[in-house]
Amino acid sequence: MMRYSRYAGNPNIGVFAVANENVSFIAADAAPEFVKALEEALQVETHLMTVAGSFVVGSLVVMNSNGAVVSGLSDPREISEIEKYIPCVAVDDPLNAAGNNILANDHGAILNPDYPKETVKSISDALGVECVQSSIAGINTVGSLCRATNKGCVCHIDASEDDVKLIQDVLKVEAIRTTVNHGARVLGAGILANSKGALIGDETTPIEMGKIEEGLALY
Repeated sequence: MMRYSRYAGNPNIGVFAVANENVSFIAADAAPEFVKALEEALQVETHLMTVAGSFVVGSLVVMNSNGAVVSGLSDPREISEIEKYIPCVAVDDPLNAAGNNILANDHGAILNPDYPKETVKSISDALGVECVQSSIAGINTVGSLCRATNKGCVCHIDASEDDVKLIQDVLKVEAIRTTVNHGARVLGAGILANSKGALIGDETTPIEMGKIEEGLALY
């Protein structure tokens, strides 16, 4: 299922929530309508919370079916809450916005090339997948640029052929270039998705919707 939504008037819904195949963590002040739309589109259970005392949960957390990586600024109580549902590791690194800096599914992960090797190892262990460091479209915050599931990936419209091949090789899914929210190039910020469905910012055009549906193999 694919649905349109916005969060507190903002179409960049991926900034405020994170999801895998089974569970989603959503900013604590989310409206009931947003929570319901996410539950219906992705068919997951939802839990409202903060991360590092902030509502930008999607920017600060990345997860797949194996585990979650959160900002090292997170409160122990926040980490404990996530660990009720999935193993969780806090990464103590200046690049603390894990959701913005990591693109992952259950097959692999692409990381901001500025992460030090010891942090890459911690992320790999937490997510249970091989990690490759690279920029996409010349930009290091790869998690904000793309949205990947276990069925497909949509990526920044300016991604090169080599970028697309890297995504496909690492994540083991097909990838296509597109935009979201009427021309926005930050697909991770505008989409929440898993293999069952997607919630998309409500400024997305019908043409963009079709490309996202194709890229995430939700037809």
